Amino acid sequence: MTPTHDVVELILQDHRTMEDLFRDMRSVEADRAAALSEFADLLIAHALAEEAEVYPALRRFKNIDDEEVEHGEEEHEEGNKALLELLEVEDVGSDEWDEKLENLVEAVNHHTDEEERTILNGARENVAMERREELGVAFLKERDKQLSAHCGSVDNIRRILKD
Repeated sequence: MTPTHDVVELILQDHRTMEDLFRDMRSVEADRAAALSEFADLLIAHALAEEAEVYPALRRFKNIDDEEVEHGEEEHEEGNKALLELLEVEDVGSDEWDEKLENLVEAVNHHTDEEERTILNGARENVAMERREELGVAFLKERDKQLSAHCGSVDNIRRILKD
């Protein structure tokens, strides 16, 4: 697969990676705790990069609905809360863990579905490829910075939710 800097494609790639990690977290044959740790870092880094670099830029385009962008930010918070609840369960694979996992899956899948249909399709239709590639570079830089800081820690998620 050819590397891309198109922010739309980069966001979609992260969404597909999250789906793969959900499958691992559901599988008794996988290292569920490791999958959750990787997922936590990716979800938080992805959301912070979108909010820092992508959403503000997309608000400037008249054919991209500002309310959808705001709604996307609200859904990030819902996903963060569901993630924190799962991370706080001590017994991986317990009934409580499975229940919290499904809450997380539901929150994130709801958000990614809406984002793909509204914000990302709006970006495809209204934002020139050159600008999408510029946004992609900025998105990757911020996401990678967050990933290297292991941003999916319980303490960091608590801090984000308080802000």
